Amino acid sequence: MHAAPANPLFHALIPCAGTGSRAGTAQPKQYQWIAGQAMVMHTVQALAQVQQLHSGWLIVSPQDPYEWPTQAWPDRFQRVAVGGDSRAESVFNGLQAMLAAGLSGQDWVLVHDAARCLVSPASVSQLIDTCQHDAVGGLLALPLPDTLKSEVGGRVAATLPREHKWLAQTPQMFRLQTLHDALAQVAGGGFVGITDEASAIERLGLKPRLVAGSAQNFKVTYPADFALAEAVLAARDSSPPHKDLA
Repeated sequence: MHAAPANPLFHALIPCAGTGSRAGTAQPKQYQWIAGQAMVMHTVQALAQVQQLHSGWLIVSPQDPYEWPTQAWPDRFQRVAVGGDSRAESVFNGLQAMLAAGLSGQDWVLVHDAARCLVSPASVSQLIDTCQHDAVGGLLALPLPDTLKSEVGGRVAATLPREHKWLAQTPQMFRLQTLHDALAQVAGGGFVGITDEASAIERLGLKPRLVAGSAQNFKVTYPADFALAEAVLAARDSSPPHKDLA
């Protein structure tokens, strides 16, 4: 066990070993070209602009085929080939690598999806500022904006209240050792039921804090999402800096 440091550090962890089967791309979707480079590079470069982050850990597959650029690669970030068969396994393996490298278990880790390439540095900084003194940690999320329906047999079964419902985003920020231990508890069962880091933390009886994010911080999942992400990136390049629109 590490002693709690007086000033815990902040680290990004980006699971990047998946295939993205729903994206319809010939290669893993994180390597699909968007706005002049692989999608994951936009993600890495956005996080590299967050001054509070001490380091970044990109968790790739041991058989990772991508030829990574050198000029555009941030100095504080490294790639570790310990990716697993699922997102949760990749995160767990990455946390183990971070602890083995000597990082304090009391440091904060911000887990972020490689496919959320539109995340803004300002949103990540806001998450850090809001949660760094929180007893549990938290995540970026978006209050549910639309009417929510349940379905049976392809037809509406009920209209559900949308009050107090949020769409989870990333980064999700927790103490490194706490998140590692939460995932360790479900590792033997193949991480069943773990859809994000917060769901693992919730199994410990803890309640992560919700921090309002941006609608632009969506996860590129389906074929049409690539064109939308490229359009947003192009608009950002041609416009002066501005705050995210929620």
